[in-house]
Amino acid sequence: MPELLREQLQACLGAAYTIERELGRGGMATVFLARDVKHHRHVALKVLDPQLAASLGTERFLAEIRVTANLQHPNVLPLFDSGEKNGLLFYVMPFVAGESLRAKLDREGQLPVDEALRIAGAIASALDYAHRHGLVHRDVKPENVLLSDGVPVVADFGIAKAVVSSRVDGTSTNPGLTHAGLALGTPSYMSPEQAMGETVDGRSDIYALGCVLYEMLSGDVPFTGPSAQSIIAKHLTEAVPSIRDVRDSVPLNVDATIVRAMAKEPANRFTSPAQFAAALVSALRVEPMPHSAALTSVAVLPFANMSADKQNEYFGDGLAEEIINVLAQVPGLKVAGRTSSFFFREKDVAFEEIGRRLNVGHILEGSVRTAGNHIRVTAQLIKVTDGFHIWSERYDREMTDIFAIQDEITQTIAAALQVRLSPEAATLRRPTPNLRAYAAYLEARAHWVRPTPESMVRVKECLEQAIELDSKFAMAYSLLGAHYTMLANIGFRPAREVIPLARAAEQAALRIEPSLPEAHALLGVCAGTDFEWNEAEREWRLAMAHEPVSRDVRFWYGNHYLLSMGRCAEAVDAMARGLEEDPLNVLYRHHFAVGLRHAGRLEDAEAELRKILEIDENFPLAVNTLGAICAQQGRFEEALTLTGKAYALTPWRHPVIGQLAALLVRAGATSRADPLLEKLGTGEEYGAPTGLAVFHALCGEFDRAADWAEHAIEERYPRLVPILGPLLRSSPRWPALAKLMNLPG
Repeated sequence: MPELLREQLQACLGAAYTIERELGRGGMATVFLARDVKHHRHVALKVLDPQLAASLGTERFLAEIRVTANLQHPNVLPLFDSGEKNGLLFYVMPFVAGESLRAKLDREGQLPVDEALRIAGAIASALDYAHRHGLVHRDVKPENVLLSDGVPVVADFGIAKAVVSSRVDGTSTNPGLTHAGLALGTPSYMSPEQAMGETVDGRSDIYALGCVLYEMLSGDVPFTGPSAQSIIAKHLTEAVPSIRDVRDSVPLNVDATIVRAMAKEPANRFTSPAQFAAALVSALRVEPMPHSAALTSVAVLPFANMSADKQNEYFGDGLAEEIINVLAQVPGLKVAGRTSSFFFREKDVAFEEIGRRLNVGHILEGSVRTAGNHIRVTAQLIKVTDGFHIWSERYDREMTDIFAIQDEITQTIAAALQVRLSPEAATLRRPTPNLRAYAAYLEARAHWVRPTPESMVRVKECLEQAIELDSKFAMAYSLLGAHYTMLANIGFRPAREVIPLARAAEQAALRIEPSLPEAHALLGVCAGTDFEWNEAEREWRLAMAHEPVSRDVRFWYGNHYLLSMGRCAEAVDAMARGLEEDPLNVLYRHHFAVGLRHAGRLEDAEAELRKILEIDENFPLAVNTLGAICAQQGRFEEALTLTGKAYALTPWRHPVIGQLAALLVRAGATSRADPLLEKLGTGEEYGAPTGLAVFHALCGEFDRAADWAEHAIEERYPRLVPILGPLLRSSPRWPALAKLMNLPG
């Protein structure tokens, strides 16, 4: 067959070219070494597979490929000639006497870092030139990179585009062409959008170049598999592997550059090959910092409001949070969580002490000041041990579009930190282009921190205002859904009343932003509240489908799903991971202690709760749960003191009322218990059945406790497993109660 094709091609070419030998073959074409008789030079002559050629619109193909002839760039292999004779489509390029990058990689495996970056930079330069002339390569891979005296040149520009265009052209004999062995793109280097058959642009080439750079440094492609389909599936779903897992000598900023180039969403990649090339140049130029000064951990404090306008405080909070979100994407960089970092707002605490409590080596602080139509933001990166300012910057802007200013400043700061912190340059998710809506959202978050009847009313007002101002604000809808679930969790409104509202809010968020992790997670919470655990599992999987999984979502998964399912060890592990970088988040630490208690680790749970009270001695959940553990261990006097304090802090919480009433009865103070039992009444008020179940369980009346637990299940009171499990799990009726909640016994 190869000899026959050669003879047919030579007959078509006549005396213009003399074919000497075959150089290689692929899925689309066979390459021959030929002699250009007129110009006395060797050329590479490619002829398309005859079956493929028969399926294409010839004129469209030749018109597309001729565009390549206009490319004049030192890293682009030019087109000399093209044509069609007797059904054979061919094109002619210079013959490069060197080798392909594929041959070099097959021989050497991993390349030195500086050589790999130099080659990738040259390829990026070629791609950038072509993109500016309207050409996307679509098949960047080592086979299409030739090394001419060590200089990389990219071959086959426009070929894939020509095939795509001619096969969909109306003159094509088969517009829906599929051809055995044909790949318009190569699976190991194919961007997700190209694999899905979507429209591609230059960012698809950037993805492929990221794959090539990964291979040059590691000796293998990023994703492997037994079939093209399995490889493509990994490109679509799996996180980009860190090159440092294979070769730890590769600098962090090179790893970050590859991760950004290979982002699943095109919008999250470099905007152009030139930008990619600039990042590679920076990677070559920047000298690594000494190990003792390596920035492995950082806390971002809330930006201080230096103006009289309270709204600027929320803007400063949003700015700090955006930076936290960007830095949290960096492999190997520890970033203190928002709650822990914001704990130090307006507190006169030395940087060294902040670093000790958050276990970080560096702190980013800043300020916001407005005057008329002007805004000034300052930012400083400080080394904790000596207070040295590693980096600082001041930004003066007009307030014509303050939200755009925030976005610009955030990206500028992140870019400035990129060299020093070597982060993945993640694209910031803009919450909304409407500043007033965003300010209302940030105010809602501020009130959310300490839920009281008054604060939760204000949360709802702020979020409804945000949504009214911007109906496309997905995060506002999602937080509104979280607000409704919180109302059920703390007993302010019946779950059967507010969980449907929560579902509707999260679904509205997903209609705007279909992959929003927080919305899927909160739908998982809603499903769990309704004991629909299969649906809950589906939503949690969607919430954690994309790396990196946020620490909040991971923590919620352990707290709301794994713990309820009885997978206590997994739940405790998930919550512990979520707490690693947020050690002053007292709410999360409380839920972690609840998980420890549920796992039977009472001493560990008590130690955790006492640490919480060192941070905030009046945190009501910790006070009450510590009282419950003391009661569980028979330390009733201490339990009574703690529960009395918890009731004083949160007199509306029915489980607290039930716990206090039982402890008073056990202490013989029935006259003090009676008013509390009157508050629980006959169990008609929402939450009262849970309180009565707690009361009877602590009084040793387990059958009556189980009866009330059934009522609590019926009204869908949230978090019944962590509330009642430690009290009733040893009861013979627990399996039946678990069955009512669709849980394993």
